[in-house]
Amino acid sequence: MATVVVGKGLEGIVAANSGICWIDGEAGVLSYRGIDIHELAEHSTFEETTFLLWNGFLPNQTALREFTLKLAQARSLDPRVIDLMRGFPNTATPMEVLRTTVSALSFYDADEKDNTHDANVRKAYHLTSQIAMIVAVYDRIRKGKEIVPPDRSLTHAGNFLWMLNGERPSETATRTLDTALILHADHELNASTFAARVIAATLSDIHSAITGAIGALKGPLHGGANEAVMRLLLAIDKAGADPVEYVKGMLAAKQKVSGFGHRVYKTEDPRATHLRRMSEKLCKDAGQPKWFEMSRAIELYINKEKRLNANVDFYSASTYTTLGIDIDLFTPIFAVSRIAGWAAHVIEQLDDNRLIRPRAEYIGPAYPTPWVPVEKRA
Repeated sequence: MATVVVGKGLEGIVAANSGICWIDGEAGVLSYRGIDIHELAEHSTFEETTFLLWNGFLPNQTALREFTLKLAQARSLDPRVIDLMRGFPNTATPMEVLRTTVSALSFYDADEKDNTHDANVRKAYHLTSQIAMIVAVYDRIRKGKEIVPPDRSLTHAGNFLWMLNGERPSETATRTLDTALILHADHELNASTFAARVIAATLSDIHSAITGAIGALKGPLHGGANEAVMRLLLAIDKAGADPVEYVKGMLAAKQKVSGFGHRVYKTEDPRATHLRRMSEKLCKDAGQPKWFEMSRAIELYINKEKRLNANVDFYSASTYTTLGIDIDLFTPIFAVSRIAGWAAHVIEQLDDNRLIRPRAEYIGPAYPTPWVPVEKRA
């Protein structure tokens, strides 16, 4: 009998060939299409990074201008989609709304039944713009505020902040969010991306694949860790406690401190490097240095005591809070970014498709186990 290699949770199992994202967990390297994430975070934009993920190369000026224009032109939601969101119960969370609304978008997409490469690229433009709009529009609806129409002259990040807050975002705020979106845009076969590829591999539509990805992201073991980090910081602040002593108490009580460690990285998450710096600058400029200072104290302690590094979620918490973003929007904003990677993976999957159908290592009763008549069963 052939030896079967079993990795619980598929850990260590290579499940696909992909030219989109490369990670070296030992060295702390993350790259999109071979370009280091540090270079992209320092020099690129979300639009340019999305073009790179979808096409495999960096655009020239003309291509980038056309791509940016297409994304901006795709900023539209059918009025019936907005009416749908207005009808959701007050108890609906932003992630639940995003999941359900993205599924409904397919009803109003002219390319819904077309699963060709070009059609999926067209749908990717719309989904990338629409997901950002859904998050912003629903936040306005639930707060009883007027919906802010999109401004196609703004960048993807700038327009999101404009539609969310109804105020022109500063250059600092726009660039901070833009960089955060770049950092979150893709991360190889994480749970949500793998879910999207599995769905796409059945030749289902891209809306179904992205809806499935959002469902996976909704789980607290994937998305949501940054929400837990911010709730921790708020609890420490409310208690007026020393952050290190507070965390010591959590560890003594066997409670998890979110935002540390990673399934892949054995050293610092390269995305955390940039978010730490952004958090420090943003908190200082906003006159709210305590969020960064508390975070830094906790990070140094956890690193010293547990040998764990901060991951992408840890400093995104204080960064988003300082941008004035509500905690329950942190994970939806993850989707605002990750749609770039999800779309790239769905398109790549369908360009050379094979149904994804792994096997399971059977650990049930021995075969053959006889069937016993009901009257003779214990």
